[in-house]
Amino acid sequence: MRFSDQGETIDPLPSQDTKKYGTEFEPGQIVYVKSNPTIRGAVISVLPGNQENRFKVFVAGETQTYYASQLQVEDLRDEDAESLPCEQFHSYLTALQIRYPGLSTFYSLNAARVDFIPYQFRPVLRFIRSDCPRLLIADGVGVGKTIEAGLILRELQARRDIRSILIICPRPLVTERKWQNEMKRFEERFTHLDGGTLRYCINEMDLEGVWPEQYQRVIVPYSLFDEILLNGSGPEGKRKRKKGLKDLDPPPRFDLVIVDEAHHIRNQNTYSHEAVRFFCDNAEAVIFLTATPIQLGNDDLFVLLNTLRPDLIIDQESFKHMAEPNPFINQAVSLVRAQEPEWHSQTLEALDQAAATAWGQAILRHNPDFMRIRSRLVEGNVTSEERVQVITDIEAMHTFAGIINRTRRRDIGEFTIRKPETVDVPFTPAQQQLHDELLRVQAEIFSRLHGDINIKFMMTTIRRQAASCLFGLAPFLNDILNRHIDELTWEEADDTESLPQGDYISPIQSQIQTILEATRSLDPYDPKLEALRNIIRDKQNLTNNKVMLFSSFRHTLHYLYKHLSADGFRVGMVHGGTPDEERVELRHRFEKPREDRDSLDLLLFSEIGCEGLDYQFCDCIVNYDLPWNPMRIEQRIGRIDRNGQKSESVAIINLITPGTVDADIYERCLVRIGVFNRTLGGGEEILGEITRELRNIAENYSLSDEERGSKLQQLADNKIRLIQEQETLEQRQMELFGIRLPEDQMKKEIEEASSFWLSPASIRRLVTHYLQRVCGKEQDFILGEKPLKTLRLSQDLRSSLLQDFLQLPRQSTITYREWENWLKGGDPHLLVTFESDCAMQHHEAAFIIPVHPLVKQAAISFDTRQRVITTLKVQANEVPAGRYEFAIYQWRFHGIKEDLVLRPIASSEVVTAHLGRLLEKAVDGTTDGPGDCGSSKWDELDAQHYKLWSEARAKHRQRTQELVEYRRESLSTSHRARIALLEEQLKQASNEKIQKMRQSQIAAAEADYARRIQDLDIAMERAEVTAGPVAYGIIELSIGD
Repeated sequence: MRFSDQGETIDPLPSQDTKKYGTEFEPGQIVYVKSNPTIRGAVISVLPGNQENRFKVFVAGETQTYYASQLQVEDLRDEDAESLPCEQFHSYLTALQIRYPGLSTFYSLNAARVDFIPYQFRPVLRFIRSDCPRLLIADGVGVGKTIEAGLILRELQARRDIRSILIICPRPLVTERKWQNEMKRFEERFTHLDGGTLRYCINEMDLEGVWPEQYQRVIVPYSLFDEILLNGSGPEGKRKRKKGLKDLDPPPRFDLVIVDEAHHIRNQNTYSHEAVRFFCDNAEAVIFLTATPIQLGNDDLFVLLNTLRPDLIIDQESFKHMAEPNPFINQAVSLVRAQEPEWHSQTLEALDQAAATAWGQAILRHNPDFMRIRSRLVEGNVTSEERVQVITDIEAMHTFAGIINRTRRRDIGEFTIRKPETVDVPFTPAQQQLHDELLRVQAEIFSRLHGDINIKFMMTTIRRQAASCLFGLAPFLNDILNRHIDELTWEEADDTESLPQGDYISPIQSQIQTILEATRSLDPYDPKLEALRNIIRDKQNLTNNKVMLFSSFRHTLHYLYKHLSADGFRVGMVHGGTPDEERVELRHRFEKPREDRDSLDLLLFSEIGCEGLDYQFCDCIVNYDLPWNPMRIEQRIGRIDRNGQKSESVAIINLITPGTVDADIYERCLVRIGVFNRTLGGGEEILGEITRELRNIAENYSLSDEERGSKLQQLADNKIRLIQEQETLEQRQMELFGIRLPEDQMKKEIEEASSFWLSPASIRRLVTHYLQRVCGKEQDFILGEKPLKTLRLSQDLRSSLLQDFLQLPRQSTITYREWENWLKGGDPHLLVTFESDCAMQHHEAAFIIPVHPLVKQAAISFDTRQRVITTLKVQANEVPAGRYEFAIYQWRFHGIKEDLVLRPIASSEVVTAHLGRLLEKAVDGTTDGPGDCGSSKWDELDAQHYKLWSEARAKHRQRTQELVEYRRESLSTSHRARIALLEEQLKQASNEKIQKMRQSQIAAAEADYARRIQDLDIAMERAEVTAGPVAYGIIELSIGD
């Protein structure tokens, strides 16, 4: 719930005559049933009658009809009204916002152990303002999608009881406890499900009909989803031995489902896709997260949106149909913002182009806002205030505004400055001789077996191992000869899909043995290792001494681990074969400060070892060798160049040996396309092409060194141009699926959605008054001047609080358990904080935020049905001095889109425009309370309120109607296409069983369409705004110093 004080022009209306039954029942008034005063609601309309008038009253979400004699107007100015001093009045307003949360106010600000980063609230705004709790967050790598999901969770928790949450993600993120750790910032504890525990949950759901209580907050990897889990197992026609997810009746219904790396489900013919769709279809709210660039050229985006919102994105036709007007809408917004000469006519042209699309003709042309904006642009002379509103109104017409959030790295700037450094380390003469011998043997092999793919793959990998580390070559060759290399090792060394198959050793065994013999005479001196030692020693002299080293080869890693450990460095190693528990322990040790005896200075990684992990506390990576795939290079750098990196710059040190193919690829291609300097645009497709073409050039052994260098340079030139074109294309795709939001506008929207009454200071004030009420005397229970404070309560007071706590709806969260344990325990002291910065530094402190049980108890302690009056004063220069009456009304919006707002109204329209902000600065007044005012003053306030309420009600019903028509158009378009397809398939079917199946599908489609249309009709009928006063007062204004 938020304050709405937009300061509309108000014409005072005269007081109405008393009606026949001694009470005035006007639309918008709050009344109650005389025989049962707990039944209360707002009058919607009057039904005149000969004997007695009847009144339609909106009660508990439904319209009821009563005779006038059955009703009584609720007068909040009775003698039993509670008079509150300013401080308690402020706490009362905070209690109102906590007890009756609205959709337009942020509850996640300062409510998590995270830094305040404005752009991370962009998807939160979209989610809470959306008509359906579903959102695809398609942000760039490192933007902070997990934090954004956590903030959305906070908003949901402020509005309803969130008991069950399911997070689905890739296995590496489960192994490293990424989601577990991130959710701790939001006071949440999650359990990882393995195959056994997931099977247990399904069995319990089958037997008991409910998901097990101990597994209400769980994380599940995609890898667990298979045919048996979905469909069950057992002989066909007999009772299944194991039930599958699809057999469960009722199905599991999670309050929130979060799907991380959602591009894993873009293939509809996978068990992962089926499982995710199953959970989403039965969930209350769903968030998809993916960093994969949105590509209009494929079906990925359609599949994700269809899974997320099957009610809206039904088929490809409706999907394309909806996207058509968006480029013109974005163009119109840009023109209004820029205010170039002739912007009126240019904006009008863009809007007309949007209206000319099929979707525009069906929806936009009939949209009253569209027609109003168009008329205003035709008239010209749009004021600055009107221009700001025009921007907002045009943006609201974007068809995907409430479904997709896309924040790209380039939209928010770079997190850090990338500082790449090349360290050239030539071979020694002996090493050069060995490398030349390897090339000679390779040429000999290809002269005999040039068409063998397995041989080509293996020899390329051997040559890359030599460029990486000649001292890892001998053990690598031994493993090849002894066939000790598994598929995972090959995959780490080379991410090509064509891994060697069959007996690929025998034809070249003697040649490999020749290379192996040559390695035995290798001088132990290694200049590349020495260069690395110098890099590490230099880094140890800096405050942040951490170094991450990457290699594609395990034998290189083992070689480095042995020597660096012997040098006295504290080293860890992670590769695809490292057990999950060991990975977790190594990361924990690497994060520890250097002063800790158990800390690591250096962590060695293979490609698979670093997948999906964050190491923002480290600001230096060393590429001991480089993959030929730019995406893998970006993944390496992305481990440290991401949101949360404290350093202004990150060092990327590349060790290169001149004269190798790897050096050619590095200098002529990878450096030139810019992969080390910035995040590349262009998406996976172009980078995948670069990888394939690099391999083709490198593996073409008929090329001379000069020819190879020329082709690599030409490849770089071509791909640079393609990357630039693709970035331009992506910008056009943003026109279809995203709204550009300038930073200043983003901050303005956050400010408008923020509430003074939910600030840390307001929350602390509410808690203080609650504790004083329970204790019965004014006393400081929250001790300390700094943000980290101590809550000190006696045993008796804790017992009283415990009784209040037990009245709250039961929750299984760690915050509720810890609060209950403290209330029941013997320690009178509890570390607390109301500030997010302090909470980040002191995890042991209880973080007191709007969803904390102490705050919930405090809010409930205020009887919000009690009549409240107050007298205030404030110094202000923006309004005339004087004494003004005011009232605060609560508006509740019903229909498809619901909301709660506090609407303050003063006896002066100028004061009304500023009243919300004036209340924030007010202190206790000096005059008598509002009770001494003549009733005519309050009647005038009621008249002003009635006018504002009537306008808001009409606008809300109009907007609801537009949304209903929007949905109806989408449904009708897709339904016609769906039925046409099924009828065509029925005509072509000759088999009787297939004909019956098609007839059944047509009947089901018609029934589904009828049900959805009926739901829209019901939503339209429920469109209403109920209103009632929550406070009255006097405010004295004086000119400030």
